[in-house]
Amino acid sequence: MTTSKDVPKDNKLYGTKDYWEQRYQQEATTTYDWLKTYKDLKPFFETCLGDRSASMLMLGCGNSSISEDMYDDGYHSITNVDFSGSVIENMAKRCVDRTDMKWMEMDVRKLEFQDNTFDIVLDKATLDTFFVDCGDVWNPKESVLADVKAEVDEALRVLKVGGKFVIISFGQPHFRKQYIKREQWEDIKVSTIGDFFGYFIYEMTKIA
Repeated sequence: MTTSKDVPKDNKLYGTKDYWEQRYQQEATTTYDWLKTYKDLKPFFETCLGDRSASMLMLGCGNSSISEDMYDDGYHSITNVDFSGSVIENMAKRCVDRTDMKWMEMDVRKLEFQDNTFDIVLDKATLDTFFVDCGDVWNPKESVLADVKAEVDEALRVLKVGGKFVIISFGQPHFRKQYIKREQWEDIKVSTIGDFFGYFIYEMTKIA
C-alpha cells in the first residue's frame, strides 16, 4: 500500500488523467485504498447491497483492493472501470485468477454500457476528484458541475430500476446532496463512517 508521500504538491492534479497514468505506472504492483477499506465498509454493504450475485459496476476503480476483497467475499459479478489504461492493465494482471471479474478502460462521464445494465453502481472517492479544483466550495466552477452531472447521470442510466448507486465520499451532505439529487431516486440516504474524522455514504435507489 502506498503512503502519504504519494500525495501531490497540488491537489488539482487529482483531477487530471496524466497524473493518474504516471502514478499508476509507478505503482504497478501496489494497491491504495482511499477513504475506507472493504473491512470498514463490509457491515454497511451487507445491509445495503443485498444478494452477492448482484451485477456491480465500480466507478474509477484505481488500484484499490476493494474489488478483489469483495470478490473474495463472494461478490463475483464486478465490472471495474477507470480512465487510466495503465491501472486497468495492472489490476487485470493482479486479479487474473479472479476469472469472473472484468477490467475496462472507460471514462465514468461517458460509460460504454447499455441502459439498465447493473444492479449496483459503486463510487469510492471518484466523484470527489472532480471537486479538487472547484474554486469556491459553495459555488463550484461550471466545468466541475458538468463533470459531476455527467457521472451521476451515467450511473443513473446504466442502473436497473430498483438498483442502487452508492457513493463513499469525504464531502459533507451540504456540499454533495444538491448535485446528486435526481427525480429518479427514491431518496438520498446518508450514513457516516468514522468517529473524529468521518466519511459519508450516499445511497440512492432508482425508481424510474
